[in-house]
Amino acid sequence: MRKLIFYIIIIFIFISCASQPQTAQRLDVKEPSFEVVSIFILQADIVVTEFEAVIRIENPNDFAMELSSITYELYGNNLFWAGNTVNNIVQIPANSSRETRFTFSMNFINMNRQLLDDVIAMRQVNYRFRGKAQVRPSIPNVPFFPVDFDCRGLSEVRRR
Repeated sequence: MRKLIFYIIIIFIFISCASQPQTAQRLDVKEPSFEVVSIFILQADIVVTEFEAVIRIENPNDFAMELSSITYELYGNNLFWAGNTVNNIVQIPANSSRETRFTFSMNFINMNRQLLDDVIAMRQVNYRFRGKAQVRPSIPNVPFFPVDFDCRGLSEVRRR
């Protein structure tokens, strides 16, 4: 009889452990979206120009999210401008957005003359911003997960 009670208790323990869902499994996590808001010229030179890209990250979730790292490539008029990995970026509140800034240098020697003319004239530039971000809901025991992004559009080129 003791053995039977012991086995029943063990079975109940296993059943109760297996039936408890984890927080991450119950969450309906939506991926954040990325957008280039603007591109600023910080320091213009004949050959190398310093830029700053302002990126908006939209969090569509009912909880805050942490953007811990981002590896990106930025293209202007279909030409590679810059790429980098940045860490410890930003906390994005629930159902909100945050902007963050990336600085980069571009060498115009190997660039299309039209791109240089567009930047000098501060015309809108077709951009492509793509890469991978590591995000995590601000909820205990929920791990980071990768988010691929690839957004395109027109952005102003402005003096800062």
